[in-house]
Amino acid sequence: MTRSNPIADGMCSLKNAGDTGKSVCIIEPASKLLGAMLRIMQDAGYISSFEFIDDGRGGQLKVHLTGKINRCGAITPRFSVQLDEMEYWEKQYLPGKNFGLLILSTSRGVISHEQARKEGVGGELLGYVY
Repeated sequence: MTRSNPIADGMCSLKNAGDTGKSVCIIEPASKLLGAMLRIMQDAGYISSFEFIDDGRGGQLKVHLTGKINRCGAITPRFSVQLDEMEYWEKQYLPGKNFGLLILSTSRGVISHEQARKEGVGGELLGYVY
């Protein structure tokens, strides 16, 4: 099976594993960008840990879930977001104020929308989780 969007596939795998009550989810193929997104989700408490497994092909990410993910997904196309537009995109993808995270790719790396607001930078939307 060819995968045209590994980030969307990975986020969908996380949501499906969480919905079925699993405690571990295997995502393949692994990517550095998806790993950076998982790090943000880990810092926010949505997942407990994750590790990279080298299988000689694309690699795998083994993610340990906490059961706190209600919904997550990739945002396509990757919209460019300026600092003053952040609230508009929060309303589009998150269910309430101060609830959930948007994940952005910025000039300072992959960060959450809250961190982007603190640092005063915009970027491109990658995904969301709540």
